[in-house]
Amino acid sequence: MKRKKSDIFIDAILYSILVLLAVITLYPFMNTLAISLNEANDTARGSIHILPRAFTLANYSMVFKNDALYRAYAITIARTLIGAPLGVLATGIFAYGMSKRHLKGRKVYMFMCVLTMYFNGGLIPTYVLFQNLRLVNSFLVYIIPNLINVFYMVILMTYYATIPAAVEESLKIDGAGDFTIFFKLILPLSTPVIATVALFNGVFHWNSWFDAAIYVQKSDLKPVQSVLMSVINQTKFQEAIMKSGNVGMEYLRMSVVNARSITAATMIITIIPIIMIYPFLQRYFIKGIMVGSVKG
Repeated sequence: MKRKKSDIFIDAILYSILVLLAVITLYPFMNTLAISLNEANDTARGSIHILPRAFTLANYSMVFKNDALYRAYAITIARTLIGAPLGVLATGIFAYGMSKRHLKGRKVYMFMCVLTMYFNGGLIPTYVLFQNLRLVNSFLVYIIPNLINVFYMVILMTYYATIPAAVEESLKIDGAGDFTIFFKLILPLSTPVIATVALFNGVFHWNSWFDAAIYVQKSDLKPVQSVLMSVINQTKFQEAIMKSGNVGMEYLRMSVVNARSITAATMIITIIPIIMIYPFLQRYFIKGIMVGSVKG
């Protein structure tokens, strides 16, 4: 069937818009990558876009000279690999129970859950609670408080509600219990939404730094985000000191690293693992969010 000129024109406009959006989305990342691979004295001249003018690995070399970075990466990887699956499991079980309309007190439980999305106890009461639970300066402070997320619970609960009750009833007739139904039936049927929640949880644990800044003082328990932030702050402080001296600006022009280049390198180091994982979950992501949010 021959296409009309109007259809071709509309498609051309749509594709142009999509290409423009892709460029707008990718340019900040490409620009940061170029700056991280460019010498600082050359970067100071400006006009760095998507390719480095004076290639160097000095920025990354300086970042990785910090011995605490390797230990911090181990903490972050452990936190993500432990916290994300446990969070999905705990939230999934909770959502499965809340999806049952015959659950006694369901409306009360739901009200209490939604209430926590708008109000919290505050930072000081939370710190006191964690201290009484002996979570302060403990690795478990990254895991236990983040096991249940009400927003993810609502997404999962809405998705579970779309699964025909007759399927569960047939398993109950065969003698299956709730845990068997959940692990043998619900989880396999919920792969898209489970993958979406797992991605959200993983990104949260990987990027989180606030809980470490408030509840953890031990340097050997700090995640990579905290260490990289300290690297950036130290570099900015040193740059400010040099600028205040007589030879500061001349030294900065001759240096191969500065605060901007270090910041770009640390940003790239931080986001690369997430970029590597996302393509494997992309096909589940959109489907899981759409099904889990608009149905029910």
